[in-house]
Amino acid sequence: MATEATYTVPSDQFPLGTVFAQLPDVTVELERLIPSQDVVIPYFWVRGTKVEDIEDAFAAHPGVRDIQLVDSVDGEYLLRVEWSLEYDDVLSVLTEIGVPLIKATGTSRRWTFDIRGDSRSDLATFQSRCRELEIPVTLTELHALTPVETETEAALTDKQQDTLVLAHERGYFESPREVTMEELGDELGISQQAIASRLRRGMKHILESTLPETMESNR
Repeated sequence: MATEATYTVPSDQFPLGTVFAQLPDVTVELERLIPSQDVVIPYFWVRGTKVEDIEDAFAAHPGVRDIQLVDSVDGEYLLRVEWSLEYDDVLSVLTEIGVPLIKATGTSRRWTFDIRGDSRSDLATFQSRCRELEIPVTLTELHALTPVETETEAALTDKQQDTLVLAHERGYFESPREVTMEELGDELGISQQAIASRLRRGMKHILESTLPETMESNR
């Protein structure tokens, strides 16, 4: 199953993080990553400084082949940098194993980035390769890709949705009811009052998200 993972790494361990040595107050947001033979070409936005300072900050990096200003919008700059893959870093590992980088944001403290694997084994390979190269990545979040939530699902909390699903599966909404609130509470390890509150609030959210026009006309 396709899986996305969020990692953090100290800012100086991510190639774009070298900019923070001279520009500690900037924020860098990676736009996209394009693997191309022996060069990685990331597009990224920089906020909190002047474009001339950015170019100077990258000029001395041995892994930089070229840096160009692509666009600027309201004090934010979109730049294109060509990095050599001769240096072992997060970008070179992702390119090596073929795992796409979804997004990445860096500050002077750390980089936070999301990657997507066709399976969890892809993510395990990424972590293993980083350990081999002594790149200190830390996994902070892991989740399987699921279909986009409907408006109704988005309106419910996880606990409300779990309770409603269980109530439906156990026949709470049948006539006559096949399970009581007390029995549902025992199965979830919560009180009958908590079950009642979750069902009431969950049904309220469902009605508000599925009958908005009717509710507005009755107000």
